[in-house]
Amino acid sequence: MKKILFVLMAVCCTAYAQTPSIKKSAPLTAASPESVGVSSQRLNRIDAMINRAMEENVIPGAVAIITRNGKIVYQKAFGQSDVQANKAFETNSIFRIASQSKAITTTAVMMLWEEGHFFLDDPISKYIPEFKNPTLLDRFNLKDSTYTTKPAGREITIRQLMNHTSGLGYGVIDGDQSFKAIYKKAGVTDLFTTEEIPIGESVKKLAKLPLHHVPGEAYVYSEGIDVLGYFVEVISGMKLDEYFSQHIFKPLGMSDTYFYLPKSKANRLVEVQTKKGDKWVPFTDDFYDVNYPKTGAKTFFSGGAGLSSTVFDYATFLQMYLNGGELNGTRLLSRKTVEFMLENQVGELFGKDAGFGLGFSVLNEKGAADGGKGSKGTFRWGGYFNTQYFADPVENTIGIIMKQTQQTGGDYTGDMFRQMVFQSIDD
Repeated sequence: MKKILFVLMAVCCTAYAQTPSIKKSAPLTAASPESVGVSSQRLNRIDAMINRAMEENVIPGAVAIITRNGKIVYQKAFGQSDVQANKAFETNSIFRIASQSKAITTTAVMMLWEEGHFFLDDPISKYIPEFKNPTLLDRFNLKDSTYTTKPAGREITIRQLMNHTSGLGYGVIDGDQSFKAIYKKAGVTDLFTTEEIPIGESVKKLAKLPLHHVPGEAYVYSEGIDVLGYFVEVISGMKLDEYFSQHIFKPLGMSDTYFYLPKSKANRLVEVQTKKGDKWVPFTDDFYDVNYPKTGAKTFFSGGAGLSSTVFDYATFLQMYLNGGELNGTRLLSRKTVEFMLENQVGELFGKDAGFGLGFSVLNEKGAADGGKGSKGTFRWGGYFNTQYFADPVENTIGIIMKQTQQTGGDYTGDMFRQMVFQSIDD
């Protein structure tokens, strides 16, 4: 009987996750900047800024896109995606977007929420029992990574996983050395891997580990979105890559977004680069396999960091949010759902100029008053390999700039690009 119910639930998820809409916003298409209140001459200042950053050897190049009112007014490629191979960036270059994957995973969670499968404040242990009775780190021995725990006294909720207040850590990129050691010893997979590991295996290891803090009492950037990737599998009965493809990527026309690239598109993946002296060279690291996402077992679908995409595909995804959850006559989310996802969910735990919603940081009045960051309600994030995006609902404007560098420092182009997008508005 349980098996029959599970199959029926999976069929419902497959059939009704996205629906036709009475609204029909057009897909992104190119238009003259002036037709949507943007100055071509002022956009040229962005070219100059990116070229200056390349001349200063801050970046080897970049790809950027700007949209306003659903129209592409700027889409350009600069510099070299692989300096040693003398390979140029193209506007359709594919980037590892890392933590930009998080907003796509929270979108999937909220699509399932809209179908009535759970409440946001349900304990995650109701669906992944291994999370029952979480503990806090009490004492830690740095010499051998042994530790003691004490009860957390509160269960982790689905909402807290989305807004990074669950208390979970982030392993190798965690700010606390104790948690780095604990996650490594437990064999938790951080970000992604080319090894043959299903996400459920790593999530269940994570569930047994102590938390940074009592759930809900602090903001700590975490692997909570990876937990939610597995949660999507549990609720939908589908593998995460299949759910994304069927219910988000295909309906939106995001034809270049994948966990693992098909061979026909692997040559478009940008090299991760770093500087050796004053020369750009391929980046290597023991932390992750640089051949990801081209090779390996291709079984680990990291909802928090595993996707690769293009500036156009990601702009398409963000435009769906600016449209209130719809694009090209297909509705992924209700306008009302989008509205509260983009409200601050964490009080003052995240910062003074922004709060954090369900998948995005959200600019508040102070942040908007600082200047150059957008209007109140602008939502944004970025990725580990140096990609950044923002979307301003008031101005109906999207800006994305993607690079692919590591351990270089001094890159001002993300913040400067955002600042210069807003100076280009001319209406």
